[in-house]
Amino acid sequence: MFRSLNFSAIVALLVIGLLSLAGCGSADVREVTDTLSNSATPVAVVSDDQPVPTKKPTSAPQSAAPARTATSDKRAKNTPGDFDFYVMSLSWSPDFCASNDDPQQCSVGKKLGFVLHGLWPQYTRGYPADCSTVKLPKDAQQKFPNLYPGSSLYVYEWNKHGTCSGLTPIDYMTLAKTLKESIVIPAAYRRPAKAFRTTVNDLKAAFLEANSALSEDALAIQCSGSGRFLQELRVCFSRNGEPVACSKEVQSDAAKSCGNADFLVRNVK
Repeated sequence: MFRSLNFSAIVALLVIGLLSLAGCGSADVREVTDTLSNSATPVAVVSDDQPVPTKKPTSAPQSAAPARTATSDKRAKNTPGDFDFYVMSLSWSPDFCASNDDPQQCSVGKKLGFVLHGLWPQYTRGYPADCSTVKLPKDAQQKFPNLYPGSSLYVYEWNKHGTCSGLTPIDYMTLAKTLKESIVIPAAYRRPAKAFRTTVNDLKAAFLEANSALSEDALAIQCSGSGRFLQELRVCFSRNGEPVACSKEVQSDAAKSCGNADFLVRNVK
């Protein structure tokens, strides 16, 4: 164990011993002892059987928690089944065919109006895409004839959007078919032989009159040609297939797309 002794006391002992050997009197010895004891400097004397004590190490500073980055709080993108709502896009076929010659959709005599472009899982901002490598069964088109206006859309829409739904290919196609058929197309938009002009508000009003379950904010209109032509109607649904308000992003994009006072609805052919 340690014994804390005064350095001066040690020196005093040595001096006393020397004085005693020199024959000095007790008074001289006491004077030296008192003088040395007034300047106390403690030292540690270690016994032979004990190790020299070491200074206790200070605690190492704990590393700070990793700083949150701008993306650490964001959801993992493109995860199957992780999305907020659906957008069902009904394309106005005459507008598509004005700049495309797909024979399946645009041959003269088809007279297609609104057709299913796709059922798209959406985030409140942005959307997931290409979420898995699950393949669409080869017989999907036979099981869901006329779901899309062309055969290429079956594979394309499944790969890009359907894989993000979290559904099997058959369940996804079934939902797309159900939602498509749930929308009643107003008479003026079924097979118009002549082109006509309309506005965003009038088009929405026509669909709301024909579909009592819809609300105005569940609809978004897209235009082409810098707002001159009707391009498509987008209808927003919950993950369970119930009509819901479209996100601000969807509505904002639509407003920018159809910025003119009115637009032309091309006739079918």
